[in-house]
Amino acid sequence: MAQTVSIIGAGRLGRTLGKRLRELGWRVGAVVTRSAASSRAAVRAIGAGTPHADLTSRALDADLIFLATPDGTLADVARTLAEIGGRECRGKVILHGSGALDSSVLAPLAKRGAFTGSLHPMQTFSDRVATNLRGVVFTIEGHPRARRVGRRIAQDLGGVPVALKGESKGAYHAGGTLVAGHALALVEAATQVLMEIGFTRRRAAQALLPLIRQTLDNFERLGPKASFTGPISRGDYATVRKHRDAFRKHPREFQDAYATVAFLAGRVLSANPGKTIRDLKRVLKNPRGGSQ
Repeated sequence: MAQTVSIIGAGRLGRTLGKRLRELGWRVGAVVTRSAASSRAAVRAIGAGTPHADLTSRALDADLIFLATPDGTLADVARTLAEIGGRECRGKVILHGSGALDSSVLAPLAKRGAFTGSLHPMQTFSDRVATNLRGVVFTIEGHPRARRVGRRIAQDLGGVPVALKGESKGAYHAGGTLVAGHALALVEAATQVLMEIGFTRRRAAQALLPLIRQTLDNFERLGPKASFTGPISRGDYATVRKHRDAFRKHPREFQDAYATVAFLAGRVLSANPGKTIRDLKRVLKNPRGGSQ
């Protein structure tokens, strides 16, 4: 099992993974970022490592090289590292942390003899709050040797490794984004709606957070359809119409989001999706008067 790791791109994911691996007894080698200041800050956050402001062959002086750069730069980083490393790439396990991309983005390194793959935790990361990885699903794919290393890391971190085909990563990441990024937008939109009718942000949070938590608890314990509540679940389209009218006082995105999520709820939660969607189409009109 690899016990030395280099981190390339030490943002939230890179720093968190580097720190946790160090705590598990791994030796941290090169920590590469875009500037000397950020690489030194990353080393301080990880608690070990040697800072580098540019890609260097020193990053390959490790059993595992973990690439945590933004998705848009991964291909360039892989190509540059392959050119710098040359034969030194052979036999190295190189994983990237993208949720949406598969190991094919590391093809230049694979051609140099590296064992490439991806390791992605289905979790959000923050600079202010320690991220809990226990029980978190880590998707792994790529070369069998890379998958073995990824599986062991996930297990050592208390996570749950799940093997995934490379072509499935786009759908996998889209599903996670619906729950994290898009759901957060819904929560903030609901907060702003309450604030506009006189709630403080604190009071809005006090109103909404217990509702969100109970909904998620019900989803976990009872399943989706048994947890489905609200006017659509009851066929109360008069209330849906009142919601439609209320949202016309808000920016167009609020109206569109309400309608889109209503139709989505009808599709995935209703006992009779076809009828529910037909009923919603009769009720929900966009501000220009057309049917949704």
